Amino acid sequence: MGLQKVTFNNKEGQTLAGRLELPVDQHPHNFVLFAHCFTCTKNLLAVAHISRALTSKGFGVLRFDFTGLGESEGDFENTNFSGNVQDLVAAADYLKGNYKAPTLIIGHSLGGAASIFAAAEIASVKAVATVGAPSSPAHVKHLLRSELDEITSTGKATVNLSGRDFTIKKQFLDDLETKSLTSTVKNLRKALLILHSPQDQIVGIQNAEELYVAAHHPKSFISLDGADHLLSNKNDSMYVGEVIAGWATRYVDMAPRESLTTQHQVMASLDAEDGFTTSMKVGNHFMTADEPISYGGNDFGPSPYELVSAGLSACTAMTIQMYVKRKGWPLTNVEVHTSYEKTHAVDCENCENEGTKIDTFYREIQLTGDLDGQQKTRILEIADKCPVHKTLHSKTQVINKLI
Repeated sequence: MGLQKVTFNNKEGQTLAGRLELPVDQHPHNFVLFAHCFTCTKNLLAVAHISRALTSKGFGVLRFDFTGLGESEGDFENTNFSGNVQDLVAAADYLKGNYKAPTLIIGHSLGGAASIFAAAEIASVKAVATVGAPSSPAHVKHLLRSELDEITSTGKATVNLSGRDFTIKKQFLDDLETKSLTSTVKNLRKALLILHSPQDQIVGIQNAEELYVAAHHPKSFISLDGADHLLSNKNDSMYVGEVIAGWATRYVDMAPRESLTTQHQVMASLDAEDGFTTSMKVGNHFMTADEPISYGGNDFGPSPYELVSAGLSACTAMTIQMYVKRKGWPLTNVEVHTSYEKTHAVDCENCENEGTKIDTFYREIQLTGDLDGQQKTRILEIADKCPVHKTLHSKTQVINKLI
């Protein structure tokens, strides 16, 4: 899982490049479309940080380069705002055809305006979040004010934005003038979250007010106090992602978590369609066990043998610390590194016989503290006396009963 490179075509047949970010510990419960800011790309750090915060909450996020930007095909000078909206619709179609239709759309700056227009065309979208969005797409003209006369008189001009040159044609400006964002917001009737910084020097806070007033409930506003327009501070962008994730769960469908109850210390539950991905209740804690992808699993959690190794590592560390505290020895930290595999027994007489392999745990212990050699030797002996270690060496039994 994790981060995957994806491509899909826009309505002109040009290839758009994207990144699909998925949770590392579960299948996504919902998919999100992300629209980047004007002349930005999917690789803007703020976009990546927001996506990462969302995937940590179980969302899958598709972020991509609009036509003519980043790794996507096409000429930027021949694009316009309407084309960005259609790119988002194409991205939604890609998700619907290959994964699940998106239920949440997020847009940054002008991408926020595009997200609102796209949400009106994408039936599956139930919630929209904008970050530093203008209340009118034409607001972007103030970035081009020094070249507006040239664009109007000659039909195009080269504009330097954030250190890069872009050719802007008159048709781009004409297209912006045809779009009324406030009327689209008024008719949207989908949950809307507006996030904006009072200190935004690119798109003033009054834009957020205009969007909020125009929208119908359910609508919400979050002030990103202290943040700049591009959310260049990682803490700001991570906060945005976490807020959106929490807010959206009220408006998108969330599969109910399986309720695991047992009178035993541990319970494992596995449905037929889940492969190896197993829900577990371990004491008062809930977790997931799985197998690696190479074994046909999803790697959403530790494997059964990793769980056994984890028990040995934890028990060893606890036993050592308990012993040295009783002795008053200066051990400040103990690390126990454990691996498992089947290997030939030491001094095996028939090592060429596959059946002579035995279960083997490799355990390495690192001690931090002002300990002498005799103390370290004794601690190593104590490690072998941890209860889990003794259990692994003792004769055990498993008694089965159908319930």
